[in-house]
Amino acid sequence: MNLSNNQISQREFQVLESISFGMTVKEIAEKLYLSPHTIISYRRSLLQKLDVKNGAEMIRVAIEKGILEIRITHRTNHAMAC
Repeated sequence: MNLSNNQISQREFQVLESISFGMTVKEIAEKLYLSPHTIISYRRSLLQKLDVKNGAEMIRVAIEKGILEIRITHRTNHAMAC
């Protein structure tokens, strides 16, 4: 499958990126002002479009296909404001 960022919706990308940051379904739903069931539907759609079976594989494939980028940040012991 040759999937590009254009083949997933903006909302699917937001869900994918949020999952990659370790957010839960509930957290993503609150952030995007959607119901948890809607987030689950987007996740299910992403799994199907990327032809994968689970979240870890979904993130790996999204990185391999250039949909997501790896951003390495250095953490310190200091609290960071978001």
